[in-house]
Amino acid sequence: MAHSNEEIERLARLARLALPGNTVDAMRIHLDSMFGIIAQMQAVDTTNIEPMSHPQELAARLRDDAVTETDRRAAFQAVAPQAEAGLYLVPKVIE
Repeated sequence: MAHSNEEIERLARLARLALPGNTVDAMRIHLDSMFGIIAQMQAVDTTNIEPMSHPQELAARLRDDAVTETDRRAAFQAVAPQAEAGLYLVPKVIE
């Protein structure tokens, strides 16, 4: 699918890119080659291929789910202006 220089200039204007006049042809050739690669990729039959989440079959290393910090809720609530039954009490803001 070949594009015209006017289309490239319009795309550049929409993308707010400044393309000097001598680079429009080079940009058109570059974009046409990229669209050619995309067309080749779309032509590949992928009907019986399962989608992959990663290109390699790697197992994620997971860390142990272990508590690493002590419970300091009582210490934090001791310095709070108001706390009751493990909750922080705050003044009513909206009537």
